[in-house]
Amino acid sequence: MTGVPAMGPRDWARLIVLSLLWGGTFLFVGVAVAEVPPLTIVLARVGLAAMALNLVLVAMGQRLPGQWSVLGALAVMAVLNNVIPFCLLVWGQTRIASGLAAILNATTPLFTVLIAHWVTVDERLTPARLAGVLLGVAGVAILVGPSLAGAAGADLLAELACLGAALSYAVASLFGRRFRALSVTPLQTATGQVTASTAILLPHALALDRPWTLAMPSFETLASLVAPALASTALAYILFFRTLASAGATNLMLVTLLFPARAVILGAVVLGEALGATTFIGLGLIALGLAAIDGRPWARLRGLTGRPGRA
Repeated sequence: MTGVPAMGPRDWARLIVLSLLWGGTFLFVGVAVAEVPPLTIVLARVGLAAMALNLVLVAMGQRLPGQWSVLGALAVMAVLNNVIPFCLLVWGQTRIASGLAAILNATTPLFTVLIAHWVTVDERLTPARLAGVLLGVAGVAILVGPSLAGAAGADLLAELACLGAALSYAVASLFGRRFRALSVTPLQTATGQVTASTAILLPHALALDRPWTLAMPSFETLASLVAPALASTALAYILFFRTLASAGATNLMLVTLLFPARAVILGAVVLGEALGATTFIGLGLIALGLAAIDGRPWARLRGLTGRPGRA
């Protein structure tokens, strides 16, 4: 039985870039929700991304597939990977801190490996992968937890919304495996997904938020709408579907474990923020988790110590 695809250097590089592109979305949303309703934020993100990607698609000499089976799959992917999780996360961040939302979102790979075990034949759960994901989630909680110590009380519905978003991302990553078999390129898939998301969200945002009645947002809010649309959505989803095709769904969703680590490392390097003991413990657990999921570091260690690996 075929195992989970091994992550090559290019896959790891794309995963790191994705963590940089996606990790900042929690901050951007935290800024935007102060002035813009959730549905309008999500519509702006996918709508601007759709315009940018359709221009790129034309420039590359490609076009969206016309088969109904592909268009239907793109619509389902749009709901699972954009409409549901984006709306749940943005609404959740109107009631809980961005850091807590990041922790809850980091459960995505846990959901992915559990679901993949039951619905796939080539991404089955192993003790090492489960232990790796649990170590990674624990590391994220340790990294972000101290910043939440003085936050307001928990909001159960908002927390459940963020967990629902993580579950939706997990299902979407597994559903998205089919596009490679349908011979749809990563650019076509990314463009079709955000275009379908825009078509689905547009009437709802217009009816519920009535965005034309809102006050003109500040420059900071406008930037917080444009940046995630172009970088964290348009560019990121091209990398997303390319990595999904080469590395598989469970490996791809490891990106959510890297969000807090990226924030901590950039804070130390760029802003000179001090790193405490809990920071190193959290980063260490994430590193151990990723190593356990990848498997190759342990295989090399067994080779150095002369211990035979399992067949």
